[in-house]
Amino acid sequence: MARPDRYEPTSHRLLEELSVHYGLPVMPARPAKPRDKPKVEVGVQVVERWILARLRHQTFFSLAALNRAIATLLEDLNQRAFKKLPGNRASAFAELDRPALRPLPAARMAIARFKSARVNIDYHVELDGHYYSVPHALVGEVVELRITATAVEVLHGNKRVAAHALSGRKGAHTTTPEHMPASHRAHLQWTPAKLIAWGERMGAATAAVVRWQMEHRAHPEQGYRSCLGLMRLGREYGADRLEAACARAQSIRSPSYKSIASILSCGLDQRPLETPIPMQASLPLHENVRGPGYYH
Repeated sequence: MARPDRYEPTSHRLLEELSVHYGLPVMPARPAKPRDKPKVEVGVQVVERWILARLRHQTFFSLAALNRAIATLLEDLNQRAFKKLPGNRASAFAELDRPALRPLPAARMAIARFKSARVNIDYHVELDGHYYSVPHALVGEVVELRITATAVEVLHGNKRVAAHALSGRKGAHTTTPEHMPASHRAHLQWTPAKLIAWGERMGAATAAVVRWQMEHRAHPEQGYRSCLGLMRLGREYGADRLEAACARAQSIRSPSYKSIASILSCGLDQRPLETPIPMQASLPLHENVRGPGYYH
């Protein structure tokens, strides 16, 4: 029971799904109010008296054996004549209930559990250590996860906004490209081989920097952004200047995007590699500058 109420009770989400799947009306009763469902309470009482009580002194060593004993007593109970009505439970079922029965659905109902989650800034939600993408417009929103044995559905405003196969890989991401912003989606067009091939077209030094980005990251994808930044520098300054800047960055053992961008912005790529980089002007003398003699 999601919300107990005398006149308008609300059933749990899973119970609602069961009623829709099997086409059954549900009329929830209040907790601890047996008079709200007298037929059910009497049925439980009859089973306890005529089945469970008759088995209380027997010992069973398998579930199959217990089920066979219950089935025998259940048949006997259903054939027992009513005291105030004609017939018995079996005949009443055949006359009233069986004609109203419909065939079961083709597929069994998938048992699901539900969990609330907030969409992180990277447009993913976390479930059991794995991260699933949702449309990036929902960043910061609270969504509901519907989890089955094989799938995860993301619900927002009673509508399904995402669906993924359930994954047990902790720390990994399952991302649908359509959920990504356009700027992030552009990264999917590139692979390490394509980026290295682009670097080789620019020159040996640029290709070496691209390889460094791929080899010094835990995952090659983490170097994609830096490589895309190198492409932007190539469009802005030209292939020759980018190649020269990459060569200088390698000579000072700093083949990062920021270092190459700084070399280009300062024009250091246009100096021969043998020319030393100008040192910063001497600092003014004051009491906070102790000088090299202080450390001797």
